[in-house]
Amino acid sequence: MNLQRPNANEALETKNRSRDIAPQSGICSRCIDGCKGNCDMFRATFRGRELLYPEPFGSVTAGADKDYPIDYSHLNIMGYAMGAKGVEADPDKATFPSVSTETSYGVNEKVRMKVPIFTGALGSTDIARKNWNHFAIGAAISGISLVCGENVCGIDPELEYNSKGLIKKSPEMDRRIKEYRRYHEGYGDIIVQMNVEDTRNGVAEYVIENLDVETIELKWGQGAKCIGGEIKVNSIERAIELKRRGYIVTPDPEDPAFQASFKAGPLKHFERHSRLGFIDQEVFMSEVERIRKLGAKRVTLKTGAYPMRELAMAIRWSSDAGIDLLTVDGAPGGTGMSPWRMMNEWGIPSIYLHSMAYELCERLTKKGKFVPDMAFAGGFSSEDHVFKALALGSPYCKAVCMGRALMIPGMVGKNTEKWLRGESGGLPATVSRFGSTKEEIFMNYEVLKEKYGAEVDDLPLGAVGIFSATDKIKVGLQQIMAGSRNWEVKHISRNDIFSLTEECAKVTGIPYVMDAYREEALSIIDS
Repeated sequence: MNLQRPNANEALETKNRSRDIAPQSGICSRCIDGCKGNCDMFRATFRGRELLYPEPFGSVTAGADKDYPIDYSHLNIMGYAMGAKGVEADPDKATFPSVSTETSYGVNEKVRMKVPIFTGALGSTDIARKNWNHFAIGAAISGISLVCGENVCGIDPELEYNSKGLIKKSPEMDRRIKEYRRYHEGYGDIIVQMNVEDTRNGVAEYVIENLDVETIELKWGQGAKCIGGEIKVNSIERAIELKRRGYIVTPDPEDPAFQASFKAGPLKHFERHSRLGFIDQEVFMSEVERIRKLGAKRVTLKTGAYPMRELAMAIRWSSDAGIDLLTVDGAPGGTGMSPWRMMNEWGIPSIYLHSMAYELCERLTKKGKFVPDMAFAGGFSSEDHVFKALALGSPYCKAVCMGRALMIPGMVGKNTEKWLRGESGGLPATVSRFGSTKEEIFMNYEVLKEKYGAEVDDLPLGAVGIFSATDKIKVGLQQIMAGSRNWEVKHISRNDIFSLTEECAKVTGIPYVMDAYREEALSIIDS
């Protein structure tokens, strides 16, 4: 099994010189005095803390490449030849295009989505800011939810505070909400996430009172890292501004030594970090109540790849508070900026964490307690992933949260706009093979034109890309659901998947392939 070697990775733009590598340290088996590089330790000699993060910041999303002992590929999907759920078992009625992929979440004020996926928290990183209109409009026209992540107000260059030290004006947050709302048609919702600094700054008050936001998400963490959000800042004035707004900024931009280093050139960035949150049941319950009194229709919670103890707290406290959606994000996750080694070596991997979540929800159900709707996150990208997650977490998991998978078509579509204008050398062969105009290249362009008319020309092509990618997941999911004889999402169950290894069966509780349906099969043979 190839897990993940330290000391060199394409994400850090580093590599080993030697053909043979010490497996644990990642150091070349022959480390030569005089080597000209370029492993992590070689680069760290010059650049130090820069080697903590994937590069280049603002232009890359990164996903850890550690190969865990068990992952979702160790589950396979059942296909049946008998029966149908949600439709009459008639070949003329039970067709795969008739499968409904709609889902919903929430307690009293439910949110419906056309496909059981939504975007992860796209917050203050440059990759989110630069591509926001593509991501937001793409989610809206696809009928799925969008999470506006942490620190968006806090880093807004035009942020204004009122006399109480709370947010008075945040044009960047205004833009983000309006971009999604512009094409919102009743499916999906925009969720605004809050961390420690967001709570102190009054983000909930601002977005509820001024922007009519209906859903606030409390954040305990994410699968990509076990610290708060961070970005890089390439201006000393900006770094000082963010420090004075209450953020942790490293190295200290007001320290003369670091000011001199920045001016001389070797120090190229400062890092802005969010504070760690510390959970407390009483504080959590009162915060949920406070947000509801502000006027929020829904309160959700996102938790990270913490051990079972914290997961149990998230589930039980969400139950007691009547939380509308609990997103459980497993390791390794994806990121716009997270420490690379932390991404690979920290946290409970997705399939283990999600299996724990199911076990705890079952225990809560047996006690007669309310179990909140759940979403699973952590490394999903395709329709089979969606089906497996919904099945593993059934009946509690209602949707899958995707990060990088839904960002990619937004970025590719955006760049296609540039290529069509002749920038960066024009259309690459990988795109021009489909045509030379947007109408020829994007197979769903005419579909959107039929709906939006001339306004389709105002849609950013990244949004068209997300619509197309979501459509691919939807149709692929329809096919898998039909094959497993489920014509509605609510019928997907744990019986619709099986484990390929006995270790996977032990972790998930999903039967090993040689045991699945064994009793039914033997009863048929013995009848």
